[in-house]
Amino acid sequence: QVQLVESGGGLVQAGGSLRLSCAASERTFSTYARAWFRQAPGKEREFVAAISRTGSVTYYADSVKGRFTISRDNAKNTVYLQMASLKPEDTAVYYCAADRLFRLGFPYDYWGQGTQVTVSS
Repeated sequence: QVQLVESGGGLVQAGGSLRLSCAASERTFSTYARAWFRQAPGKEREFVAAISRTGSVTYYADSVKGRFTISRDNAKNTVYLQMASLKPEDTAVYYCAADRLFRLGFPYDYWGQGTQVTVSS
């Protein structure tokens, strides 16, 4: 069964940084577009960032542009989300996703289980 496994979440103070990782269980995902979404308590899941198969194209939600960076290492089947200048409103469960198509939002076919990011003020 195909799996996406996130790691790197945790508690950080406002202004701090975290790096999330998402490892794929199959090498096939090196040919997939990858993305990050997040879901805050009481809110719907929202798009954060996406990266094309080769990593040559990236796209960000306005709320994270200039603060977050998505990248990938296809040799490791892993995608990363470097988060800087974190704000309390970035608190959410962060999910990685994969799809054959490069989408700037929903839908994505494959999802991880999520990792909690909490930013204290």
